[in-house]
Amino acid sequence: MKKLSMLLLASALALSLAACGQGKQTGGVKEPAQAQQGDTGKAPQATSKKTTYPLTLKDSSGKEFTFAKAPERIVSLSPTETEVLFAIGLGDKIVGVSDLDDYPAEAKSKPKMGNLQGNPEAIIAANPDIVFAGLSLNKNSVTKLNELKLNLFQTNPKTIDEAIDRVLLLGVITDKQDQAEQVAGQMKKEKQQVVDALKGLKPEQKKKVYIEFSPGWTVGKGEYLDDMIAIAGGVNVASDLQGWKQISEEKVIQANPDVIFFAKGVPNLEKTIRERSGWDKIAAIQGGKVVGLDDNLMSRPGPRITKALVDMAKALYPELVK
Repeated sequence: MKKLSMLLLASALALSLAACGQGKQTGGVKEPAQAQQGDTGKAPQATSKKTTYPLTLKDSSGKEFTFAKAPERIVSLSPTETEVLFAIGLGDKIVGVSDLDDYPAEAKSKPKMGNLQGNPEAIIAANPDIVFAGLSLNKNSVTKLNELKLNLFQTNPKTIDEAIDRVLLLGVITDKQDQAEQVAGQMKKEKQQVVDALKGLKPEQKKKVYIEFSPGWTVGKGEYLDDMIAIAGGVNVASDLQGWKQISEEKVIQANPDVIFFAKGVPNLEKTIRERSGWDKIAAIQGGKVVGLDDNLMSRPGPRITKALVDMAKALYPELVK
């Protein structure tokens, strides 16, 4: 439970600069001029977007950064950030990852920087230009890394759109805008696939959903998993709670969800759910709608989170989402 809870709580995400409205920005996107059309008759070709430096912006903690150039040496203390960085072509710039980073496969061979709270000695030895982490990093770790003059950039996505925006933001910071836009474009496409498939769904047709990522723990409003449930056409039965919370068995029975999602990598979690006293009367269990979701997709609001969204929507409405 601790590992998965840490992953979920450590899920990283900076808001896009426009969307989050945080702080100022100097530098940024440089739109290159179109190539001139010559006598060959070929259409003009646009060159790649480039980030102009110095670039000044704030992270999700409110701390202001000024990047003089694209980071050359990157440490990631979050599996989510690591997935984003690899996805936008920065694998060769990553000099350290957390002990929990396992995707893509190349991440496993990177030097380990400790758990999700980081090992200051290992991080110092890696000599990074920037350290990416989630807001769940404890205060002692933040203080220590700041005292060591390490550039700690924290992120904290709360919605699917913010997860997409974070990809774009890291692309701007690292001068990988074209690659980031490709990744973000695929994420937007997968999200839109779900939105389009469910556009005719009426409020009274929406199914009640309960999600459990470790025994007795669920998620309420204000987090990306709650946003996922809503986009997938579900109604979160724990939406009266805020954030990651423990929930009583009686409350779930009373809510009577139509579908129960669980983290399928947690040992015996499905068995635990099915064997709880009184839960055999819940519609989801009676109807055979207890569905396991991939732990990593579920716990990391990175490039693959919209694939988890599609999986969730298919489980809820297989007749609509193909």
